[in-house]
Order: sequence, then structure tokens, then C-alpha cells
Amino acid sequence: MNHKTILGAVFVLALILTACAPAPAEPTATLPPTEPPVSTEPPVATDTAAAAETPTVGVPVTGEATINVSESTEFGPILVDGEGMSLYVFMADTQNSGTSTCGDDDGCATEWPPLISQGSPVAGEGVDATLLGTITRDDGSLQVTYNGWPLYLFEEDTAAGDTNGQGLEEFGGLWFLVSPEGEAIQQ
Repeated sequence: MNHKTILGAVFVLALILTACAPAPAEPTATLPPTEPPVSTEPPVATDTAAAAETPTVGVPVTGEATINVSESTEFGPILVDGEGMSLYVFMADTQNSGTSTCGDDDGCATEWPPLISQGSPVAGEGVDATLLGTITRDDGSLQVTYNGWPLYLFEEDTAAGDTNGQGLEEFGGLWFLVSPEGEAIQQ
């Protein structure tokens, strides 16, 4: 069926239902006109251009990223994101450089998604808020940093607490979990 046939069928059905509907009851009193309700909710943005500008790399973010501390049975206290996923530093990055060397061109940012935030990251319990920061990636998104190191997740960590990326050597450098003090856990 094409759209015109479906639309025609819906129109005919609406006419039949209208013709068969009981007549409305006569009003017993005249009511004053009412004003439309006033919304107390903020307007919802429907700008599709803004949606197209959403970063395509990293973990989808709906607000500020939260950084927490979790206890790993094998590595002790480590940094995790708000979902409990382990966070890593890339030793090929330079601390406090303001840039990330893990980009899209070689698949690095696909395997090691940068931790992205839409604003200043939030320090959870045990996290030193003074060590949190952000850098601007090439696509304009904000990547969270801790103690000057850009933070990443690992695509093969599929559940909270997984540490499958610890000590891997990929994309020209080693990857390590991060301690609450902001140091790479190199064990």
C-alpha cells in the first residue's frame, strides 16, 4: 500500500466515526473562555544542527562526567567513570600537554574511547577535584583529564570492574589504570 491509499483509508474511517458518533449534549451553562495552560517546564531544544555536532568518538555523554574511586581486587583503588568502568592513561600522551595522541585516524579512539564530558567533570568520593580537568579534542569534544593525563576507557571492558586493558601495549604506548593520586598503576 502506498501512503496516499493509507491516508485515504484513515480519512474515510475518520468520517465514518464522526458521522456515527452521538451528538454532543446541550450545555447547561455558559462557561467563560479558558486560557491555555502555562508550562512550567523549560522548552526542549529541537535543533537538529546541534545534534549533528555531538561528538562521535568516545562514550556518549548526557552531561558532566563523574569520576569515582573503586577497589580492584588485583590493583587496589582505581579511578572509574560514573558507571563503574575502569579508566586508563596512555603513556604515549604527555602529562599536562593539553592534547591526546589517541585519535580516530588509526582506530585508537575506537578501541580506547576518550572519557568525554559536557562541561566540568564531577569528583566523586575519594577523587581529588583539584586534579580534574579537560582538554579539547580535535572534534571539539571535551576529554576529561586527571593529574594532567587524558583519561580513556577500554572497549574490551564490558562490565564494571573489568581491567582488561591494564598493561597492554598498543598504538605506540602502554596503557595503565589510574590511582586516586593520579599516577599510572604500573603493576
